[in-house]
Amino acid sequence: MKTKYAIVFICIIALVIIEKESNILSRVSDKIIQRQTPQPSQQIPLDYSNATQNGSMAVLKMLLSKLTGAKGNYSGFSDEAEDELGDLGMNGGGRKHILLLATTRTGSSFVGEFFNQHGENMFYLFEPLWHVERMLAVAAEANNGTVMSGIYRDVIQGLFRCDFSGLEKFISPPPEDHVTAALFRRESSLSLCEESVCSPVIKDVFERYHCKTRHCGPLNLTLASESCLSKQHHAIKTVRVRQLDTLRPLVEDPHLDVRVIQLVRDPRAILASRMVAFSSKYQTWKTWAKGGQVPEDDEEVKRLKGNCDQIRLSAEVGLSQPHWLRNRYMLVRYEDIARYPMQKAEDMYRFTGIPFSPQAREWILRNTQTTQGARGIYSTQRNSSEQADKWRFSIPFTLAQVVQRVCEPTMKLFGYRVQSFQKRSDVYLLVINHTVDSMRASVTISTASEWASDKGQQILVKRKMYAIVQRAGKRDNFWTDV
Repeated sequence: MKTKYAIVFICIIALVIIEKESNILSRVSDKIIQRQTPQPSQQIPLDYSNATQNGSMAVLKMLLSKLTGAKGNYSGFSDEAEDELGDLGMNGGGRKHILLLATTRTGSSFVGEFFNQHGENMFYLFEPLWHVERMLAVAAEANNGTVMSGIYRDVIQGLFRCDFSGLEKFISPPPEDHVTAALFRRESSLSLCEESVCSPVIKDVFERYHCKTRHCGPLNLTLASESCLSKQHHAIKTVRVRQLDTLRPLVEDPHLDVRVIQLVRDPRAILASRMVAFSSKYQTWKTWAKGGQVPEDDEEVKRLKGNCDQIRLSAEVGLSQPHWLRNRYMLVRYEDIARYPMQKAEDMYRFTGIPFSPQAREWILRNTQTTQGARGIYSTQRNSSEQADKWRFSIPFTLAQVVQRVCEPTMKLFGYRVQSFQKRSDVYLLVINHTVDSMRASVTISTASEWASDKGQQILVKRKMYAIVQRAGKRDNFWTDV
């Protein structure tokens, strides 16, 4: 009988211990996976255990276990500390958190500089999610990005709270004592190269993305966190968040004041830019550009359509102004920024509630009136008046037609016109409005004439273009074919 009672007593004690541990794990898990907010989220909870049935998920589970196995909670603050931050007005007192969302080759690096150059009270991070994507790329393909979206959101949430521990787990090789020489594009963040974050140089340690403004050693993430906490505003630029609705728990976090700016660009211009920047990945498109037929059931075309649809769906969520995004979402077209950089920068700053600093104004003036020789495919310098329609002289009309067909709903939503260029006056207007570049004159004339509808019109366009080239003093020997 005594043995029976002893067994019951031991079971009760075991249950109490398990319950306490379960409560602790539950609180930590809530912070990592789906943080509770004042307004309940309609988002379906992420089920990591059933996301996929193949071996790729094992890798993701292992990494998630590392993420959730961190000491302390994910945000880096205890509940009491978070409440204290709220009482001190760290959020309500004026701290803003800007998230610039874009896709590759939309000019996001250029636009991100509007905030990076704000001044000493802005903490700016350039593509921190690059590390997450690189480590989880295989798993992302296995589950259509659903799990990845949740991880992206949680890492951003941690960074907005100045906690680098979540990101640290995805940096390879792993940081030692919170010090790393492997942070992607560190030099693109002025905040990570300022004096307070600049640690002593370590002999024989190579840092690929080292600071250009001063001679610093590997990045100390503890110092970066302290610098972040000292700044009044935070901004993150990323091309890796593809579903706006997955950010709802982040936007609703009562300790943050998040403003989302979605940057979009004409899909035809994006394709033209990617064919140059990512040449090896766009060999199929380059083959089609030389005169090959474009099968619209090809995987490349399907991928293009999927990208367009994804951008459009996110924009539709933002433009519908759900209560959780009201006054927190702004859609900006790159073409408008290229034509009116100062005005659009003012609009963005007004939207965020942050004063437009003299430093940012000066940088925009200095970097929107530059020459071809000063630019590169990853440069943040622009001759803005040339950028908006430059793509028209880079790809043949046959490729533009493919983009227009598969991305038409997206183009219409953003106000981009589907064009046929059947009228001679349309071609002339395009030619006259474009500033001819000496290094691209022959390509420009050849490609522009292709947009004309017949041989006679092509000749007229070439002659008009050549006249512009002559006036600019840029003569080449390509005119012999007319």
